[in-house]
Amino acid sequence: MKFIKKLLPVFLFASLSLTTFAQKNFTADADNAFNSLSYFSAIPLYKKAYPKEKDKAKKVQILFNLGECYRNIQDFPQAEEWYRKAIKASYPDKKAQLYVAEAVKSQGRYDEAVIEFNAYLALDKGNSKIQQEIKACEQAQKWKDNPSNYDVSLEPLLNSKQYDFSPSFMDKKNQDLIFTSTREGSMGKEVDGIGGESFSDLWYSERDKKGKWSTPKPMEAPINSEVNEGGASFDAKRTTLYFTRCFIEKNKAMGCRMYTAEKKGPRFDEPVVIDLGTYDDSITFGHPCVSGDESFLIFASNMPGGLGGKDLYYAKWDKKGKSWSKPENLGSTVNTSGDEMFPFLKNDGTLYFSSNGHMGMGALDIFKAEKTGDMKWGNVANMQYPINSPSNDFGIIFDETVGFERGFFTSDRSGGKGGDDIWSFVVPPIIYAISGKVSNAETKDAIEGATVKLIGTDGSSVEVTTDANGFYEFAQKPDATRYIAESTSYTILVSKPKFFNNKGQETTVGVTASTSFVHDFPLNPISEKEIKFPEVHYDLGKADLLPDAKDSLSFLFQTLTDNPTLVIELSAHTDSRGSDKLNDDLSQRRAQSCVDYLVSKGIAADRMSAKGYGKHNLLITDEQITKLPTEEEREAAHAKNRRTVFKVLRDDYVPKAAAPGTPPPAVPSIEKK
Repeated sequence: MKFIKKLLPVFLFASLSLTTFAQKNFTADADNAFNSLSYFSAIPLYKKAYPKEKDKAKKVQILFNLGECYRNIQDFPQAEEWYRKAIKASYPDKKAQLYVAEAVKSQGRYDEAVIEFNAYLALDKGNSKIQQEIKACEQAQKWKDNPSNYDVSLEPLLNSKQYDFSPSFMDKKNQDLIFTSTREGSMGKEVDGIGGESFSDLWYSERDKKGKWSTPKPMEAPINSEVNEGGASFDAKRTTLYFTRCFIEKNKAMGCRMYTAEKKGPRFDEPVVIDLGTYDDSITFGHPCVSGDESFLIFASNMPGGLGGKDLYYAKWDKKGKSWSKPENLGSTVNTSGDEMFPFLKNDGTLYFSSNGHMGMGALDIFKAEKTGDMKWGNVANMQYPINSPSNDFGIIFDETVGFERGFFTSDRSGGKGGDDIWSFVVPPIIYAISGKVSNAETKDAIEGATVKLIGTDGSSVEVTTDANGFYEFAQKPDATRYIAESTSYTILVSKPKFFNNKGQETTVGVTASTSFVHDFPLNPISEKEIKFPEVHYDLGKADLLPDAKDSLSFLFQTLTDNPTLVIELSAHTDSRGSDKLNDDLSQRRAQSCVDYLVSKGIAADRMSAKGYGKHNLLITDEQITKLPTEEEREAAHAKNRRTVFKVLRDDYVPKAAAPGTPPPAVPSIEKK
């Protein structure tokens, strides 16, 4: 049974005590219970009355009223069944078709609901509200097909087979919850004729360091009483409890009032009614939510002059007069012709509430509204699926002690333990990690003690060293320190003495889910051997750099830029043809042209020396070349001897101090031509 118990102590229409009805007129007995809002009690009475009723019109009305009973206790499958029976029996009021459509929608059968709403629209042409309902069904299906990034979970240790709802934090660390429940152990001993259960009380549960909830316990008197209590919340200091209490009087539905109670040690003082100057038995007030500075209170009421059934109102606290101002309606930007209830205020002023008047997925949906001015809210937005569902979703609270969104809400959706259940939600924080292994590029062995530096475009910079396995990692720490941010690009610099530095790039720009980037770095060891780089081309017998030779030098430029402590010798070699003097001179000029070019691009001249070796260090001797079978192979061997290479002389270069007043050098760059 999906009974909207939330509308009792929490929005509380107080119920009647279960009455024993005379059995002389079964229909009259059932009507009496129905008109007294005792829907749970009315159901068996109507079912007993139906076969005994002789009047055809009354029999049809019984079918419709059974649908009404089930609708009011939120049992939509049964409501749909009895409304359809009423329609089949020619119930004259077209609203039966409307209620069928609403019941189908509340079961999440959105495509079918569109058909049923269109059937009603044929009976009430041009009804704009029904056209909105059709759009709502279409939108709800889209939300369900494309859920938001909230994860929702049932809290089994908090819930029972009865109704458990409307949680609120009761300590500053947000570890303990107070909530409303109709579970066994209620202080009131009578049975509520509306829901057929115990009257509701306030219960609480404490969470240990491992996150496990304790067995819920009822609040003691004077908070709980023989009547309905619920809809509770605390002030920011967690010393003042605000809650709702609904009274009962035999054969009379009474309104509900809001109370405060001051906490003194482990106990509470006697509750004091919040005097808004407008109480009478026909008006109900509930769901008090006080602002962080306790300067105003937002609550729900059906007081006259509202826009619908229940609206959200606010009242300001006068510190000097120690009284509440006259309630003011939050207006049409929040309230509708339907019901708005269960307010919650975030620290930033955002208002959350539940409504069946704004476009939603089913019965009550949870919405948020931006603060737009002094005591003004607007830009109402549906929280969408999976926070909302085809069922009733309400009573959301946010835990703002952490750096991401999490909290609790109430829902009577499938998958729970009873009627209404408390669910938790979280937006899993997007967490990025960068890890990898640093190894010797030649031997493949892991390099321990390498420095890995992470530099972000957001100005961040952090470094770690590799372990014995060459492993490094930048990941979120247990204390919630985050190395890697959203929408940021990173340069990873890896260094180790006696090795060439290496670097890489990673970015979180456009990455909207938690991601672990893996980036391995092989480091080339520095040795005394000559190191090749892309071939530098010259015209025959000349030392001038050709345009593509400048492209080749970009490799060496980048190496020197990435390894700012290196001092190198840039060497040029010729083949064996020609005189020693000619080759010595040519190779020296070629080596120097490379050095001069790199100096022109910002590399310090004292980091490089040019050396021409002519034909004195051949890779392939003339004797080896003459043994090659073809001219083509012999020319290829000569080409290998004609090379420009470099070798590392030292790795301890320190730039010379600039003279006072000398502007800093421009950032080195090399263009490709």
